[in-house]
Amino acid sequence: MFSTESLRIAVSGLIANRLRSALTMLGILIGVGAVIILVAVGNGSSRTVQKRIESLGTNTLTVFRGSFGRGRGGRAFVGTQSRQSQLSLGDVTALQNKANAPDVASASPVVNATVTATYQGASYSPQAFVGTAPTYFTARAFTVAEGRFFDQSDYDSRARVVVLGQTVVGQLFGTQDPVGATVQVNGVNFAVIGVTAKKGSNGPQDQDDVALAPLTTVQDHLTGVGSLNQILVQAASRKQTTAAQDEVTSLLLARHRIADPTQADFSVLNQATLLQTSAATNRVFTVLLGAVAAISLLVGGIGVMNIMLVTVTERTREIGIRKAIGARRRDILSQFLIEAVLLCVAGGVAGVGAGLAGSHFKIVGVHPAVVPYSVALAFGVAVAVGLFFGIYPANRAASLRPIDALRYE
Repeated sequence: MFSTESLRIAVSGLIANRLRSALTMLGILIGVGAVIILVAVGNGSSRTVQKRIESLGTNTLTVFRGSFGRGRGGRAFVGTQSRQSQLSLGDVTALQNKANAPDVASASPVVNATVTATYQGASYSPQAFVGTAPTYFTARAFTVAEGRFFDQSDYDSRARVVVLGQTVVGQLFGTQDPVGATVQVNGVNFAVIGVTAKKGSNGPQDQDDVALAPLTTVQDHLTGVGSLNQILVQAASRKQTTAAQDEVTSLLLARHRIADPTQADFSVLNQATLLQTSAATNRVFTVLLGAVAAISLLVGGIGVMNIMLVTVTERTREIGIRKAIGARRRDILSQFLIEAVLLCVAGGVAGVGAGLAGSHFKIVGVHPAVVPYSVALAFGVAVAVGLFFGIYPANRAASLRPIDALRYE
């Protein structure tokens, strides 16, 4: 159906109207480029959120004091707490017992303190000052940039040592080397033994704006001996996170002498569940962005159809002459259909280039991540748009009677 002659005539027709052809291709270019860039933005946003969640550990559970209050019918009132628990070191010890929780790799006690740290006249209040155990670093996927983390001997000896995040180091020490220095935390001297590697922000929380010290030391000098704010539980693997959550819930219910799980005085946040929920939400977000961008492709296709109808009208006499000298219906049909497809193919190629180029720039704070299927899909839809919106004008041209076409002025 598509002959070399039809292709030559179609190309000649497009070249003869360069400006009009370029403007028509611009609509397809914008549509294809928008699909690629917006899907890349959605994918980049999804990766950023998942990376932030994974930085907290993908196989961790966080046990909080208190649970959501419940009203009639068991409905939860978000933001209220029905009972206040007393998470204790006894709970941590019980969770560390493999006989009680075989799917739990470690359990770390957590106490939070509000402090002001000072060093040579500089003062700063870290966003988080955490008293915990050495297992906390592994569970939260912290790595050391300089010095070392505190170990079990520091914990047992109640050593006044502290590990600082990058933000705290910048505020207190500037460009100085902090390891080995002594900082005052609420008036108590702490030796800086290490600096954590940069982790970045996790939503509203700067994970580098943190200071960590042995729980025993924090309780002795800052908070006093009391209940824990949290217990950080690390499952043996990501696949065992749900099993570990069930074990933690059952064990703490038994230890706190609670028969009805709906009356639990603690709550457990499953990091893996949060990651799955976030991934599902971001997939929907990415699809919606792609759908919005696809509308511009539809508009571009309508532009192609409009231009092709104008072209058929302008070249009515040419069609009549070609038919009079023997051109068949399919020759005319292929000529105008090829023109429409060429417009969309050229616009699609340019759109792919524009989309890939645009994806190298940071957009609304997000680094776009190009999804290969979006490139193929956008280009394929552009070609399909050319076929779909080119059929009617091409068929209209092919249906003209030679005598009527020759008489057209």
